[in-house]
Amino acid sequence: MLNELKKELRELSNETQAKTLQRFFKTGKGEYGEGDIFLGIKVPVQRKVAKKHHNLELESIQNLLNSKIHEYRFTALVILMNQYPKNKEKIFNFYLKNLKNINNWDLVDVSAPRIVGDFLLDKNRKILYELAKSENLWEKRVAIISTFAFIRENQFEDAIKISEILLNDSHDLIHKAVGWVLREIGKKDKKTLENFLKKHHKQMPRTMLRYAIEKHSDDERRKYLKKEI
Repeated sequence: MLNELKKELRELSNETQAKTLQRFFKTGKGEYGEGDIFLGIKVPVQRKVAKKHHNLELESIQNLLNSKIHEYRFTALVILMNQYPKNKEKIFNFYLKNLKNINNWDLVDVSAPRIVGDFLLDKNRKILYELAKSENLWEKRVAIISTFAFIRENQFEDAIKISEILLNDSHDLIHKAVGWVLREIGKKDKKTLENFLKKHHKQMPRTMLRYAIEKHSDDERRKYLKKEI
């Protein structure tokens, strides 16, 4: 099954699209996605391949996750998400062991809430605080993006606390992720967002702040950006 899946993906490759994706996902020397190789396959197509191979064994999924080819890793994560409801703890633990392979923002964003966040809904969330304090960009992004699962259940405390841990992070991808999380909190409970903003908006990176206040009125956004509040 593994060789068949790889063959299908290779046959779906598009060189022009691959070059575009390698620029978009910053795969150049010194960039956050350095070394990532793209076949140039659109996400809906990868999801169809993943669905076809939904019973792939973990050993084969591990093989895909170890690959430098981005679409192999993405497809592997979609298969894991499909398998997760039937074996939550096993898939959660397997996912954590593979954090080094979940190493671009789309890989994190598609999978972290569905596996890590969901599993921790009724459990201790200490692991997220450990990841938030990591030196690794992607582990930090897993920590904050996983909280989307909590936000959907109107649980905001951990998302707020992890946002505070990441407040002074230097990377733009963390600024965007935290701002995105805060914006989603605001959709559910604007008072919780306002309390965070009043306490922290003057020290928030501009990108983080802009994302967080995206749903505010024009006047409110102007005041926050000019630090008039």
